[in-house]
Amino acid sequence: MPANLSFDALKAAVSSGEIDTVLTCIVDMQGRLMGKRFHAQHFIDSGHDETHCCNYLVATDIEMVTVQGYKATSWAAGYGDYVIKPDLATLRLVPWLPGTAMVMCDLLDHHTHDLVPHAPRSILKRQIARAEAMGFTPYMATELEFFLFQDSFDTLFDRGYRGLQTLGRHNADYAIFATSKEEAIMRAIRNGLYGAGIPIENSKGEAEAGQEEINVKYSDALDTADMHSIVKNGIKEIAHAAGHAVTFMAKYDHARAGSSSHVHQSLWAGGKNAFHDPEAEHGMSALMRSYIAGQLAHARDLTCCLAPYVNSYKRFVVGMFAPTKAVWSLDNRTAGFRVCGENTRGVRVECRIGGADLNPYLAMAALLAAGLDGIERQMELEPAISGDIYQAGALREVPKTLGEAAALMQGSEMLRAAFGPDVVDHYHRAALWEIEEQNRVVTDWEVARGFERA
Repeated sequence: MPANLSFDALKAAVSSGEIDTVLTCIVDMQGRLMGKRFHAQHFIDSGHDETHCCNYLVATDIEMVTVQGYKATSWAAGYGDYVIKPDLATLRLVPWLPGTAMVMCDLLDHHTHDLVPHAPRSILKRQIARAEAMGFTPYMATELEFFLFQDSFDTLFDRGYRGLQTLGRHNADYAIFATSKEEAIMRAIRNGLYGAGIPIENSKGEAEAGQEEINVKYSDALDTADMHSIVKNGIKEIAHAAGHAVTFMAKYDHARAGSSSHVHQSLWAGGKNAFHDPEAEHGMSALMRSYIAGQLAHARDLTCCLAPYVNSYKRFVVGMFAPTKAVWSLDNRTAGFRVCGENTRGVRVECRIGGADLNPYLAMAALLAAGLDGIERQMELEPAISGDIYQAGALREVPKTLGEAAALMQGSEMLRAAFGPDVVDHYHRAALWEIEEQNRVVTDWEVARGFERA
């Protein structure tokens, strides 16, 4: 779906005084929106062509620390500039911020004006181009889960994130009355995002106290990734304005279920779903079977792109709807990959491995790269697994730690060929830094466990 504001409409809105600010947004390694707030008239006059930023924006950790060890940039290299290039097809209103519009942007090399290869939007664009060269348009959607809290971000920050109380007090999965208690916030989220040109389908209570899910209509892969990042940012801003906080951590409390971001995928050609073959078993075309086979073959290698933090791996717990086995099944929520829409024109594959903390561009690019490799090599799909896959025998495991997943990503010939070795090395360094930071910090758990008894 195209965004809801043309450049001419923006000019008219600025002229009338309706819009006075334009956000120029890139996406960082963590999938967050970064950029500048332009006076709208300056954006129209010249800013729409390009602006600039420090090249550390895709070489920092989640705390914005200038991590060393990256080939792309460093103190020794002087932290120069990248070009921020607005994609005017993504112009949209931001209804929850007064007088504001926004635009998604690409990062370009300051000297060559080529796409910066390790920028998340660039990585996904490269895999989309690969699919298009094969005659396919990738379509995807994400189901995004998060927790909504009673207190504000500032209050929880000042308390050291202790005494966390969700707005919902009990499991409200699909419950209408229980979610009515949160409707003042969720209604504002649905309507605000819809007003930004994001086709929100619905929201619902999820399977844990205070947990929510929001769903956006299927779209082409780049649009879906853009919308995913805007949705996360918008939910945070709308909740903050109402005095509440949210978290998209994969697992904020070990006693509670984690938050996922399932990724639905299919390839289209000639206006039709190329995954559908009404004559084939389950309505799954040979193309779809090879696509899934590729994802299964590389599932362990690409997990780091779906679960980028140490905390991400604490979500993979038996019995809490996060998969522990990287296998496929028909409409089975205990599998890493689930076929949805069996025997219909909407047949698709859902990857259930990723958490709500994933970077959508990196996750979609990795899934697409693996699926396309399966098609190119005409891989045969292994048999589906049924029943309680948590309790199944010796099956392909989802990596248990970030260290294991990072090593698999670093050694993946498929990802190195698809992304380029420098890009893989860049994100491998990010994973190692995350582990280094975790190993350095003394946790509350360690103090409570060992203070008296060690």
